[in-house]
Amino acid sequence: MADLKDPLDGLNRLRPTRDETVDLLSRLVGTESVNPSLVPGAAGEARIATLVSEWLSAAGLEVHVQDAAEGRPNVVARLSGRGRGHSLMLNAHVDTVGTAGMEDPFSARVVEDRLYGRGAYDMKGGLAAVMLAARALSTSGVLEGDLLVAAVADEEYASLGTQAVLESWTADGAIVTEPTGLRVCAAHKGFAWVTVKTRGRAAHGSKPDLGVDSIVHMGRVLADLEALGGELRARPPHPLLGTGSVHASLIEGGQELSSYPERCKLQIERRTVPGEAPGGVLGEIQSMLDRRSAADPAFSACADLFVWRDPFEVDLAEPLVQTLIQEAGGSGQIPEIYGDTPWMDAALLSAAGIPTVVFGPGGAGAHAIEEYVSISEVQDCAYVLARTALRFCRTR
Repeated sequence: MADLKDPLDGLNRLRPTRDETVDLLSRLVGTESVNPSLVPGAAGEARIATLVSEWLSAAGLEVHVQDAAEGRPNVVARLSGRGRGHSLMLNAHVDTVGTAGMEDPFSARVVEDRLYGRGAYDMKGGLAAVMLAARALSTSGVLEGDLLVAAVADEEYASLGTQAVLESWTADGAIVTEPTGLRVCAAHKGFAWVTVKTRGRAAHGSKPDLGVDSIVHMGRVLADLEALGGELRARPPHPLLGTGSVHASLIEGGQELSSYPERCKLQIERRTVPGEAPGGVLGEIQSMLDRRSAADPAFSACADLFVWRDPFEVDLAEPLVQTLIQEAGGSGQIPEIYGDTPWMDAALLSAAGIPTVVFGPGGAGAHAIEEYVSISEVQDCAYVLARTALRFCRTR
């Protein structure tokens, strides 16, 4: 990546070397931090929080360790500026999903430009970029506003980490360093988890006149759900995200083979786009059930929304977004601006009133058996983050 001509260039070497990038990445990937809410008995975030806090403290930042839950620490580190500019938060999660089926998931094996291991791509590469950028800025001595590094727990399950950070800290802008391949992610989908229950009447399997089959009734719900999916795809698309979607995720029901099933439970995931709200999402499913009930008095069902995560989008005119676009492009180029499908902590930061954008290194294998991150893109990401912070934090 070519350096931009700027008076700030001579103040500090902002792009980390390959050796220091590989060293930090290897330590992060080599430290197990599987989320125990996903894999009971897993290591959790305590060990990696110690590594991150000690490293950032040695880099000159003021470090705070905060429990997002018992034994589940966040690390929040502050690099104080001169008090004349905007504050910026760099947010990265430290937890990973499990390692089933992987060979040597924590070996941090390096092959040419790739570093392999659980969490390398999702998202210890982004975490390393944040830490390296913060160290470079710490030695520069020219930061006008404050820089916050939030290394958070539990993003892969309930996002307790970022929620806890927002109880105590805020900023004028935030960058979440989920992997984007050095593209600028300005939107992502949200999701809703909905439970549908159909109620039947238990009876001996030989007495159809007495029984009501809740599983057969759920079959009608599944057919209606497929039709709803088609309706969603026919709606006007969001410019970056397309349309919402719905699918059946888990189903269970019945008592034993010789009985009519009195109950059946279906769990649904509904992916959402900006503009969709909890009431509308639940309402469309409940209306679907109500139409079935009106057509068949024996049909009985209810729907319950038990998890909601907002979709996210940011105005491209936001000063932070414009600054990041300028720095990520380099040499007058404009980076790709896109919307992503997975949910991220960016939605929580945005909902708290913090203009937020997503930008991180590339690689492949999120939640997969083979996972890697591009070492050179971690270097580039750290460089872009440092330059973006310098520019954004020197304005107010």
